[in-house]
Amino acid sequence: MKKGILLFLREQVPLLFIYMLQLALISFVYWLGGMRDSSLSLYAILLSTSLLISYLIYRYYTHRHFYERLARPKAVPDELTYRSEHAPLAESLHKLLLHQERKQKTELLSVKEQLEQHIYFINQWVHQMKTPLSVMHLLNQERDDELSHGMEDELDRMRKGLDMVLYAARLDSFEHDLHIETITLRSLVRTITSDQKRLFIRNHVFPVIQIPSDLKIVSDEKWLTFIITQLLTNSVKYSRQANGKVYFDSYEREQRTILEVRDEGIGIPKHDIERVFDPFFTGENGRTVPESTGMGLYLVREVCEKLGHTIEIESVQGEGTCIRLIF
Repeated sequence: MKKGILLFLREQVPLLFIYMLQLALISFVYWLGGMRDSSLSLYAILLSTSLLISYLIYRYYTHRHFYERLARPKAVPDELTYRSEHAPLAESLHKLLLHQERKQKTELLSVKEQLEQHIYFINQWVHQMKTPLSVMHLLNQERDDELSHGMEDELDRMRKGLDMVLYAARLDSFEHDLHIETITLRSLVRTITSDQKRLFIRNHVFPVIQIPSDLKIVSDEKWLTFIITQLLTNSVKYSRQANGKVYFDSYEREQRTILEVRDEGIGIPKHDIERVFDPFFTGENGRTVPESTGMGLYLVREVCEKLGHTIEIESVQGEGTCIRLIF
C-alpha cells in the first residue's frame, strides 16, 4: 500500500513542478497587469490547489491497483489481477500482461514437450546402443589376447559413457526414478569394486575397503551406485603410480554417516578445486587425461543434492584427493 502511494507521488512530481511554475507565471502576469490585491491571488491559488488535490485523489483511487501492481514486481501474477472502468491505460496494460503471460506459458509448454521428446529419444538411443555393446562383449570373450583385452577396455569406456548420458537425461525426472531403502554400505561398495575389477587391473590399482559390516544408510541404491562408481573411476583414472590404492573408509560424525573415497593420485591444483563440480570443467589435470569430460563430478553433485546428501572434497596436488559423501 505505502509503496503504491510513493510510486504514485513520484510519478506526479513533473505535474506538481509544472503546476507550481504555472502559478508563479500567472501571478507574475497579474502583477505586471497592475493587480496588487494579494488576497485575490491567494484565493485563486487556494482554489486551484484544491482542484489539483481533488484530481490527484481521484487519479490515485482509480489507479491504485495499477500502482500496487507496479510496486510488487515479484508478486505472483494471479495475485495481481484487477479491473477498473476508470483507468483505461492501466486496464490496457493489464490485458497486455495477461496476453504476454499466456503466450509465454504456451511457448514454455512447447519447449517442455520438445525437451521431453529429446530425453525420450536419448533414453531409447542409449538402450539401443547397449545391445550391440553386449553382443561385442560376448564375442570378445571367446578371444584371449592383447587385442581382445584392449577392445574390452574400450567397450567398458563406451558402456560407462552411455550410462553417464542416461543418468544425465534422467535428472529432470529424478523423482520418477527414485526408490529409497536401507542399504548396507560395505556390501554395496564391495559389489561396485567387484564390477569395476577390470578398471583396477588395467591401471594396477587396488581397492582397500575399511567399512564396518553392520553400517547401514538410507538412500537410493541405483543412484548411489552411480555416484560411487564415478568417484571410484576418477580415483583410478588420476592415480599417479602403479600398485596404488583407493581407500573406502566410513565413520560417523555429528550423528551422520560419512563415506570417504581417498586415492594416492596426482591431486587437484589449488586453483581448480573450487570449479571441479562445474559442468564440462576438466581443469589442468584434464589436459593430461584425454578421456576427461568434466561431467562426472557435476552429475555426482547434482544427484547428491537431489538425494539430500552432501559432498565435500579435499585435495593436495601430488599427494591425492579425498571425497566425502555425507548421509
